[in-house]
Amino acid sequence: MTMQNSAADSDRALKSKHRAMWAQGDYPSVAAEVIPGLGAILVEACGVRSGLRVLDVGAGSGNAAIPAALAGADVVASDLTPELFEAGRAVAEKQGARLTWQEADAEALPFGDAEFDTVLSCVGVMFAPHHQQAADELVRVCRPGGTIGLLSWTPQGLIGRMFAAMKPYAPPPPPGAQPPPLWGDEDHVRALLGDRITDVGAERRTVRVDRFETPEAFRDYFKERYGPTITVYKLIADDPERTAALDAALVDLARDGDLGTGSGGTVLEWEYLLFTARRAA
Repeated sequence: MTMQNSAADSDRALKSKHRAMWAQGDYPSVAAEVIPGLGAILVEACGVRSGLRVLDVGAGSGNAAIPAALAGADVVASDLTPELFEAGRAVAEKQGARLTWQEADAEALPFGDAEFDTVLSCVGVMFAPHHQQAADELVRVCRPGGTIGLLSWTPQGLIGRMFAAMKPYAPPPPPGAQPPPLWGDEDHVRALLGDRITDVGAERRTVRVDRFETPEAFRDYFKERYGPTITVYKLIADDPERTAALDAALVDLARDGDLGTGSGGTVLEWEYLLFTARRAA
C-alpha cells in the first residue's frame, strides 16, 4: 500500500508540473498565431459532423474543439491545464461555437466507456508522459466503430528536433515517461493502439510557418510563449554559458530549416503525422 501511495503521489506531482508548464507563457497565442489551421484539418479528417459526440483530449484553447463545435458536433474540450480555457472560451464566443470545457488528465479521463463517437487530439495528447496509458484512455472512451484522430509533431520535423535540441538542458524524464514526438511516428502509434483499431490512415504532412522575420525571432518567440521552452530556460537561468548554448542551438535549428524563399523573413515547414482510425468492434 505504501508503494502504491508513493507512486500516486509521484504521479500527482508530475501532473502538477505539467499543468504549471503549460499555464506559463501564452500557448493560446502560439496556437492562434502559428498553427491556426491544424485543428480544422484534424476535424475534417475525422469526418466530424452534426449529431456526433466529440471529445478533444489535450484541447488547450480549443484549436480542434472549436472547429468541431462549429461543424455541429456536441463537443467536450478537455485538458490538464484549465488555465488555457479562458482564451478558448473567448474565441468560441466570438465565433458562435458552443461546447463544454472540462479539466481532465489524458491518462485518466473522467468519462464513461464508449461515451464518444469521435476522440481526437491536435498536438495535445502527445504531451501526456505515459503514452500507453493515454492511448488506452483514447480507446476506452471511444465507442466501437467510432473514430480516433491524432495530429502530432514528428521526431524528424522541426518541432521534434526542437525538443531534441532542448533535451541536454533539461533534467532526465521520470521513470516510464516517453518523448512527446514519438506520437508522430506511425509505428509507435500503431503499437500503442494495437488490434483495438482498424481502417488506419496515416500521412505525414507539413504546415508552413512564415511569421518569424529571423531565426532569432523564432527563438525569442518560443522563449517567451511556449511552456516547455520557458521551463528549460528557467532551469539553466543561473548558467550563462548553457543559456547561450541553447540560444545558439535554437537559432541554428530555425536557420537550418529556413526554406530561403527570398521574402525577407524566415519560412519554415513543420512536419506532423495525421493519424485516423476506427475503434474495432
